[in-house]
Amino acid sequence: MNQDKHFDTLQVHAGHQHDHLKAVNPPIYQTSTFAFEDADDGAACFAGENAGYIYTRLGNPTVRHLENAVAALEGGFGGIACGSGMGAVTSVYMAFLSAGSHIVSTDAVYGASRSVLEKHFSRFGVQSTFVDSSNLALVEAAIRPNTKLIYIETPANPTISITDIADCAVVAAKHGIKLVVDNTFCSPYLQQPLALGADIVLHSVTKFINGHADVVGGVIVTKTAEDHKLLYNVMTSMGPNMDPHQAWLVIRGLKTLSLRMEKAQANSQIIAEWLEAHPAVAWVRYPGLKSHPQYEIAQRQQSGPGAMISFGLKGGLAAGKKLMDSVKLAVLAVSLGGVETLIQHPASMTHAKVSSEAKLAAGITDDLVRYSVGIENVDDLIADLERGL
Repeated sequence: MNQDKHFDTLQVHAGHQHDHLKAVNPPIYQTSTFAFEDADDGAACFAGENAGYIYTRLGNPTVRHLENAVAALEGGFGGIACGSGMGAVTSVYMAFLSAGSHIVSTDAVYGASRSVLEKHFSRFGVQSTFVDSSNLALVEAAIRPNTKLIYIETPANPTISITDIADCAVVAAKHGIKLVVDNTFCSPYLQQPLALGADIVLHSVTKFINGHADVVGGVIVTKTAEDHKLLYNVMTSMGPNMDPHQAWLVIRGLKTLSLRMEKAQANSQIIAEWLEAHPAVAWVRYPGLKSHPQYEIAQRQQSGPGAMISFGLKGGLAAGKKLMDSVKLAVLAVSLGGVETLIQHPASMTHAKVSSEAKLAAGITDDLVRYSVGIENVDDLIADLERGL
């Protein structure tokens, strides 16, 4: 599929290669292993001389379709699909971090992306520093001689803080460090970090790319063949590969990404403006509001504000808990990016394993409510919030 096609066309057709039966949709190759033509063919496949499939942990046609499709949408060299978003995150860490190395990361990054560094990689001598990456001076000040990765999440989870990817890429390149961007909140429809200078982009495809809250998965996309080979070898050795049925479900969801995102972010803009004017609401963080501290950066590097809102109530944690227990349409559940609207409390849920001190430093306050906006009727969503407030 030519890369000059529009996004809506690519999301439907990219990655697909008709099989011998000319199936319009990719088959689910639900097999653990693949037969060889003969002994020489098997040896050539294992030697990398033949491009045939060997074993699903090492590659699968359905999974390859998804990898190629997301890579096309991100404008990258190639994709690597994993069984979960954290499988993707951990594969990146494993590929570029070793004993004695250092990583600089967004302080308000997804809780598990942070805790796996602090609780597990630290056991092997990996050091990590977490800073407000929206302040580039803090990122550069945190760099050490042994820094191997700058890992940013923008917009950040759950503060919706935004990091300037292009400026961060300049700093990373100056120091010879890889820049990794978690693009989950925007999806490739709204933001393409590789075009802004990042080396690697990853997604929890559980969220907007799949969009239906029925599958867990992750995808990594690299800019270069060299990084793709390194990450592919790590992933296939460690084993967090995606199952072909998982991949098929994500492919199906991917085909409607732009349609879902347009509806959800249109709802989000209306709801964010309504929340900002509500007397019970203390603050709102949404990239589509001019009150957002990085509004201008969002306008420059995102093609839309997205569908994630964080806000706090004047009654603090107690008021937030009452709201979450009172809404009937928004589902009280973690995750995000589905067709249904979700509401949750990050400090006690998704970021519960992050220390209280670290949460406070990152702006993950007890009053913060995270609201993932779905595709329902916006008037119904506002009525639901109004009842809760």
